[in-house]
Amino acid sequence: MTSESNIRVRYAETDQMGVVYHANYLVWFEVGRTDFIRKLGLNYLTMEKEEGCHIAVVDLRVRYKAPARYDDELTVRTRLTHVRGSILSFGYVIYRAADDLILTEATTTHIVVGRDMKRTAMPPRYAAIFQSTLLNPPQL
Repeated sequence: MTSESNIRVRYAETDQMGVVYHANYLVWFEVGRTDFIRKLGLNYLTMEKEEGCHIAVVDLRVRYKAPARYDDELTVRTRLTHVRGSILSFGYVIYRAADDLILTEATTTHIVVGRDMKRTAMPPRYAAIFQSTLLNPPQL
């Protein structure tokens, strides 16, 4: 399963060279990840409040291939790539909608932590749903 999120580049997200500042992609990965989780019928806020746990980023790898510019319409394609215990990994591709040019590819790895920020088990309901998305892995 994949999720697609649409983003339009705002002027404030560009740097002096007129291209998107590299750190803004991290925010867009979060948009994609949140939309992906929502598409599974889960809610991250509910997980935090009811289960008392969070999904913390512990690793990020990004490859920038081409720049995005002001007013570009972008698509963030997100998929779950790995689940084991309290560890999750997501893959992302950001491309420009006008020409389908891939601008960025990335992965993030997360661990489930409690309110004390210490590693904890993933709630069983979430683990089952995340595992079920890996049965037929999508191709990006």
